[in-house]
Amino acid sequence: MIVATAKKMTFEEFLHFNDGTDNLYELENGELIPMPSESELNCRIAMFLVAYFLKLGIPYYRLRMKTEIAVHSRMVGVRVPDLVVFSEELATVMQGATRSLILMDMPPPLLAIEVVSPNQENRDYRYKRSEYAARGIAEYWIVDPIAQKVTILAWVEGFYDERIYEEESTIVSSIFANLQLTAAQVLQG
Repeated sequence: MIVATAKKMTFEEFLHFNDGTDNLYELENGELIPMPSESELNCRIAMFLVAYFLKLGIPYYRLRMKTEIAVHSRMVGVRVPDLVVFSEELATVMQGATRSLILMDMPPPLLAIEVVSPNQENRDYRYKRSEYAARGIAEYWIVDPIAQKVTILAWVEGFYDERIYEEESTIVSSIFANLQLTAAQVLQG
């Protein structure tokens, strides 16, 4: 669903937009896109990954849920992944920020994770893939409980190399050498 507006919204207008609700929106080519409520399974998957990354030794201050990321599409847009892992450099830059928004002039996060919701497949698999690659995000994970697979996209020379993991296949990460997760573990949450 897209919120109809008389004209395309600029990035600057988006930064100041307030509809009086707690709704989250993405900005895609000047259009406001309300983020749907998460299913219980999607919430469990995201929380499982937060807990796993903490056990892996990633400090809590580098893990964020629902952080906004400015990206390039036809216009500057904003995406809201389910989970983001900051680099130390980005965590330092974000200290004291009044809004959890990674601007274009900031370092990119190390990892963005999207948990696919019904009717969001095109957005997660197509649009965000190219936007996150252009942003230089080292890895982009698409966790798809509907299709029962985890797609890991590793950034190589400006584009993503793709690997798909299903069932008991062990996920390989270019940024987390000591990762010991199977697709089934992630998808169960």
